Amino acid sequence: MHKKEVVVLGLLGTQLDQGKGATRWESWRPTVSICQHEELLVSRLELLHDRHHTNLAETVAADIGSVSPETDVRRHYIEFGDPWDFEEVYGALADFARGYVFDLEKEEYLIHITTGTHVAQICLYLLTESRHLPARLIQTSPPGGRPNRPVKEAGRYSVIDLDLSRYDRIAARFAEEQREARTFLKNGIATRNAAFNRMIEEIEQVAIASREPMLFMGPTGAGKSSLARKVFELKRGRHQLAGQFVEVNCATLRGDTAASTLFGHVRGAFTGAQRDRPGLLRSADGGLLFLDEIGELGADEQAMLLRALEEKRFLPVGADQEAASDFQLIAGTNCDLSGAVAKGEFREDLLARINLWTFALPGLAQRREDIAPNLDHELESAARRLGRRVGMAKDVRARFLDFARSDEAKWSANFRDLNAAVTRMTTLAPGGRITREVLEGELVRLRSGWTKAEAGGGANVGDDALLLETLGEKNAAASIFSTACNWRAWSGSAGTAGP
Repeated sequence: MHKKEVVVLGLLGTQLDQGKGATRWESWRPTVSICQHEELLVSRLELLHDRHHTNLAETVAADIGSVSPETDVRRHYIEFGDPWDFEEVYGALADFARGYVFDLEKEEYLIHITTGTHVAQICLYLLTESRHLPARLIQTSPPGGRPNRPVKEAGRYSVIDLDLSRYDRIAARFAEEQREARTFLKNGIATRNAAFNRMIEEIEQVAIASREPMLFMGPTGAGKSSLARKVFELKRGRHQLAGQFVEVNCATLRGDTAASTLFGHVRGAFTGAQRDRPGLLRSADGGLLFLDEIGELGADEQAMLLRALEEKRFLPVGADQEAASDFQLIAGTNCDLSGAVAKGEFREDLLARINLWTFALPGLAQRREDIAPNLDHELESAARRLGRRVGMAKDVRARFLDFARSDEAKWSANFRDLNAAVTRMTTLAPGGRITREVLEGELVRLRSGWTKAEAGGGANVGDDALLLETLGEKNAAASIFSTACNWRAWSGSAGTAGP
């Protein structure tokens, strides 16, 4: 097979290619040196320079002719009005690439990135990586790191192929960083649900690449708040956000205080406004604002939020001067916003603005294969809270998982149910061990709570007799009575465990 001729394309080094010393031959010059290597026979050098440095380009071409007569040096004028302007430099180099005739069957091309400004070097890299320049990169350096060695010593060079598939270690490291980011978004839980893992993968890609709003849909307790915080921590860890994480449940905003809470107010704006209040949007400046249950916002707040998203500006309550805040929004909802639009309860233009990246988080009942790793996660979290290790015997764990994966387990509050169940069992575990008796008592509580919830009410003290009979512990009456009476407090106060 006929060997291809080597063609090098590079910018004239207006400083390095001049050389230093009594004569220009006393120091290393990158453009000249690239043609001095016996094992790298350069058939042609395409030398790019502006008209102001024509004399230097002619001198370099003549010197290359003296050390490598077989190299054909062709000079091309390329003008940069401002060599540090990315757009201008990239445009000029891209125009050259489009106009150059490449013969890939007969020639192989190397792009010299040692000369030129840093801006030019980056632009050459981008054009090569995008294949506008169908070439590999070549970088040169002085012999032994000393630029003042005699010309006969050509120095060193290295050829860089931007096909990352050839760089197994780089590709493996990149893949590992992606896996770490996705594991981080899942609270470190090795989930097994394929659809959920695909969704997390896409969320990771969007979180890193975009500042546009995201919408998390899903039932109560599916983990919307936890995931939003993880997205914030991921972006902050990559220096993409400098501000803080601000969270509010819109269902708690009512009446005149809703706009004040979100957008702030000035002193005297209404009765009781004794001082200025910045509002949550300004608190989220440079950071991430999570608006859970966004469908609960009033019409006025929806209109103000839309303007804040589009213009990064809004008017605090009672103010004459606008305020500014550049925040990223993640919204959460467990209702059908499209249906709310049809009913006139939610602004269509606001939905269009926040509906660019929408992710539907499945409930725990739709991810039963993930209950086992989430159980382990909850046990570890409980141990940290209690300051002691709490475990389950193998048969007790198997019994819990059989129940948890069955249709009998409703998991209506999703990960909050699981979190509350583990919290109760670890609290009651004698000697740091969840016994069969503790487990069976918890299953009764779960069944009772779901039954009452389906009937439209909560657990009540009428379940005490059933609990006592199941546990066989009459001396536990007071504890059971308290647990049943405070069912909602248990469930509502427990943190969301799922990712």
